[in-house]
Amino acid sequence: MSIDRSLKVKGALSRHRNVLSRAERVEVLQEEERWEEGDPVIGLPKVAHRKSHSGKKVSEKKEEAEDQPVTPAT
Repeated sequence: MSIDRSLKVKGALSRHRNVLSRAERVEVLQEEERWEEGDPVIGLPKVAHRKSHSGKKVSEKKEEAEDQPVTPAT
């Protein structure tokens, strides 16, 4: 029997997860100042956890070309 592909990848467990652990939810709530030390950890409010997508990366050569002013040919 072979090992599942998802278990072979070194960073397989670091991918985006939809469900946060209780400790992770408390961290997010603390950052949002919605939870303080001493508040109960049972019945925590829901926390939005969306994967952020950034735009496509532009190569450095293309950025340099855009930064240089265009001089008209005479």
